[in-house]
Amino acid sequence: MMTLSDTWIDLFTLSGFLNPFALLIGVYLGWRADQRVKLWIAGFAAAALSLMLETAVGLLQLPQPISQDAGALAMFPFRFLGGAAAGAVAYWLNRRRRQAG
Repeated sequence: MMTLSDTWIDLFTLSGFLNPFALLIGVYLGWRADQRVKLWIAGFAAAALSLMLETAVGLLQLPQPISQDAGALAMFPFRFLGGAAAGAVAYWLNRRRRQAG
């Protein structure tokens, strides 16, 4: 039987794809986007800013809200995809809201 290691589990859960900071940033930027092309920017910004936020929390010696096994370079693409997906959902909801009103 094949199982995922702890690192892969971290990447697919709160440390990577479902990181709350990246999702919130992606949702905000996706809601504010006026073109679909800007969703790539939302995903990139979500990944970069969430990693910077975690680094700042670590430098201030505050407890990390989410423990992780993977490094920043491994988490970036997963957070990018999570932020872009959250931004796409927010963009779609905002477009529907504008068309209905």
